[in-house]
Amino acid sequence: MHIIFGNEQARELEEKYTILELDTFRFMPAGTTAKAYAVVETIPLDDLPLLSSQKDLHHNLMENYRCRDWNFCEQAIENLAGKFGGELDSFYAELQSRINNYKDNDPGQDWDFAIKKLGPTQS
Repeated sequence: MHIIFGNEQARELEEKYTILELDTFRFMPAGTTAKAYAVVETIPLDDLPLLSSQKDLHHNLMENYRCRDWNFCEQAIENLAGKFGGELDSFYAELQSRINNYKDNDPGQDWDFAIKKLGPTQS
């Protein structure tokens, strides 16, 4: 699996590969954002008949994560584990870890799903 940034690049590769949204990053201090996407190159033959529904479930997982529907997310992660040749399993484990933390420590009404990263310094 490869990871790319940006909607334009994702759209271009969508014709040849399975593209799945990952996290949104907010680069500080400017506050600009960029989405990260997984480029899944190899799908096991057994998964091909279910690929469309698996992609939809992954999309709904990300939508519900942003809406803080932790229960939906946990069920989706359970169903998606091992799919896409297992290439996204480490991402799903990280997402589950965040959800566990948010369930124990409510992130509050001002929660921003974007991961903050320090951007390049400006001179």
